[in-house]
Amino acid sequence: MNIRTYENIPSLKVAFLGLGVMGYPMAGHLARAGHSLTVYNRTVSKAQGWTRQYGGKSALTPKEAVKDCDIVFACVGNDADLQSITLGEQGAFSGMKAGAIFVDHTTASAHLARDLYKTAQARGLHFLDAPVSGGQAGAINGLLTVMCGGDLAVFDIVKPVAMAFSKAFTRIGGSGSGQLAKMVNQICIAGVVQGLAEAINFGQRAGLDMKLVLDVISKGAAQSWQLDNRGKTMVEDQFDFGFAVEWMRKDLGLVLEEAQKNGASLPITALIDQFYSDIQRMGGARWDTSSLIKRLR
Repeated sequence: MNIRTYENIPSLKVAFLGLGVMGYPMAGHLARAGHSLTVYNRTVSKAQGWTRQYGGKSALTPKEAVKDCDIVFACVGNDADLQSITLGEQGAFSGMKAGAIFVDHTTASAHLARDLYKTAQARGLHFLDAPVSGGQAGAINGLLTVMCGGDLAVFDIVKPVAMAFSKAFTRIGGSGSGQLAKMVNQICIAGVVQGLAEAINFGQRAGLDMKLVLDVISKGAAQSWQLDNRGKTMVEDQFDFGFAVEWMRKDLGLVLEEAQKNGASLPITALIDQFYSDIQRMGGARWDTSSLIKRLR
């Protein structure tokens, strides 16, 4: 299949599907980069608000939004949401022109990514699974880390466009590889946050000035993004900083499902998933993931 390149074309016709806490600013960065954008969101008023802020157009269906677009970006909640916007009579795949590229930033299952890749190919389209890391702040600041799975030639076309909202946009391998890499990312985050929660709780019970302690250990081997960005807010019992517990549980569910298939042993991840379940029962479904410390207080 021939893949069009867009070298020396200053502005592409682009669609963005899903204007949640991540998609809204990501689409904004694309608009500021000079691309002609049409947006779709399940809540129509959100899409209309986006166009008032950034210009462009809004559409009532994914099919309408993607008409004549070169690249379609999407960032929705889960597998069911992704299927809803891609497949069916009003789905994006039914409205995209031949050779167009669908870039999925949803954290979804690897098997769905592979299925959509095959479906896209059968329809003369291209598909990249491209989940992101960096949270709401990363999306707002245009500093997301993006892990991609799919064909190299397609990746090379998308990368310079997606760098509008990315600090790193990397191809991991074939279809599904991006989603698998995101699972690795979530395993790491879960373990680090739990360790940080236990450490802060230990230090507070020992009577230490934990803000001072965090300043000290952040200059040594214990340093991490979570410590730098969430440590002091955990000390202050503040948990309104983006990525919610309910979404982390969704992601860890994908991780544990995949581990059953590939035989990976994830005892700590499974345990922390249950700790997040405890947080949900405490009423913290919308608290951010650093709220693990609430179990220990």
